[in-house]
Amino acid sequence: MTDDTPPIRLVVDDTAYETRATPAFASRRRWSPPDPRLVAAHIPGVIRAVYVRPGQAVRWGERLLVLEAMKMQNDVLAPRAGVVKSVRAEVGEMVPRGRLLIELE
Repeated sequence: MTDDTPPIRLVVDDTAYETRATPAFASRRRWSPPDPRLVAAHIPGVIRAVYVRPGQAVRWGERLLVLEAMKMQNDVLAPRAGVVKSVRAEVGEMVPRGRLLIELE
């Protein structure tokens, strides 16, 4: 952090704080809300079961597949109601965090 960076004033619970922006902060990727039509792996793991197929209607909260990580079974649920457009994961496949698993219409 250098002294030539402009100060930023933050107010949290009626308390003012002054801080300086770092180069890492300035070059960060901006947050954007996730697309509810795309279901991605929230952790790396192995696909243990797939319960849906393309063309199938699903309800919000319905179990789509099981992702196993460190011997724990994680149910991946539908983030909204819709129709399954594509399934991009197979049983036994190792997937990294962020990998697209299911696409909804």
